[in-house]
Amino acid sequence: MDETKKMIVVDSSRMPWEHIFNEKAGLTMLRKYLVQDPDTGMNISLRRFPAGYMTTWHYHHCAHGMYVIEGTLKTHDGCFGPGTMVWFPEGCLMEHGATAETDLTCMFITNKTFDIHFVEKDEARA
Repeated sequence: MDETKKMIVVDSSRMPWEHIFNEKAGLTMLRKYLVQDPDTGMNISLRRFPAGYMTTWHYHHCAHGMYVIEGTLKTHDGCFGPGTMVWFPEGCLMEHGATAETDLTCMFITNKTFDIHFVEKDEARA
């Protein structure tokens, strides 16, 4: 047991949203980093995607999950509502975002340092 280690408490209601413009989507999403582990690169954030925001075909060198809080998460493999956790394995080809009708708020979790690599639609379907 390490008594020098302390729990982390984050009050996200007191944090400002960071605006992140996605050139491919042509829209801005919002983000609040909650926890980041400098040793593993793991991070947990809140993300808000406006209606119609899609991150087109891509993959990551990390696994990541999206827990839907409000709205509907639209993916290449279906749509998922509040209370649903969707986990994308490392290297999985995917596209995801908000439906055209509603904004999406989710908790976004990675298992290590986040990166993103976009691919052309034809590459994704090959």
